Amino acid sequence: MGLRGDYSRAGADFRVEQDWGAYAPEEHALYRRLFERQSKLVPRYACPEWIEAIAGLDAAQEIPRFDLISKKLRTRTGWEIVPVPGLIPDEAFFTHLANRRFPVTVWLRKPEEFDYIVEPDVFHDFFGHVPLLFDRTYADHLHEYGKGGLKAMRLDAVKLLARLYWFTIEFGLMNTPQGVRAYGAGLLSSGGELAYCVEDARPRRLPFDLERVMCTEYQIDRYQETYFVIDSFEQLMRETAPDFTPIYARLRSSLVS
Repeated sequence: MGLRGDYSRAGADFRVEQDWGAYAPEEHALYRRLFERQSKLVPRYACPEWIEAIAGLDAAQEIPRFDLISKKLRTRTGWEIVPVPGLIPDEAFFTHLANRRFPVTVWLRKPEEFDYIVEPDVFHDFFGHVPLLFDRTYADHLHEYGKGGLKAMRLDAVKLLARLYWFTIEFGLMNTPQGVRAYGAGLLSSGGELAYCVEDARPRRLPFDLERVMCTEYQIDRYQETYFVIDSFEQLMRETAPDFTPIYARLRSSLVS
């Protein structure tokens, strides 16, 4: 099955125009419903850094204008939002991150996909990912991840690095004074998994361990069986700072043996 977005007008880096005026009133209303649902959950389940950031975005009433959010981002952390038609190839994705540009899908899910969507849409990308780009340490980590992704492509290690993204940026948990809280975008934008990842007794919640993360398979069609918990974004930055080249070699060797 092909990707859902319209790639016909995408540039070489897969950038498109957001064309904010083309969103229908019904799409803004659906976005508002999604925002309202998650807003009832995040005070209990989201990390404080995300809660603080979303409060300053004024993004509850309509699909946000990427250019206006980018102006705020550039001032805070040097990042900007890049409108894209949907999922994009690894090289384009890593290149954007390495240049402090975060790709955000321009289309919104259909009403019948309110509770679950296969591909990331504008709500997932914006609500889940964009707020933490205002946190300098998190934003710096994502910048380094982009540079590391380009290197992983040269080393044929993207699969290993993708697991790091999945278990942190998409489905990461953090210890806070209030208890374990979510910072991963896939959790923050989910109506069901956000409470599950924090409160349910079934999943394993393991302390962050880089090599174990890279050896752990993730689930793409159901809630995760395992989550990794960091103590802070400073810890995440520190523990992902070493050169991954020998780590990739060591993991390949252990997987083969």
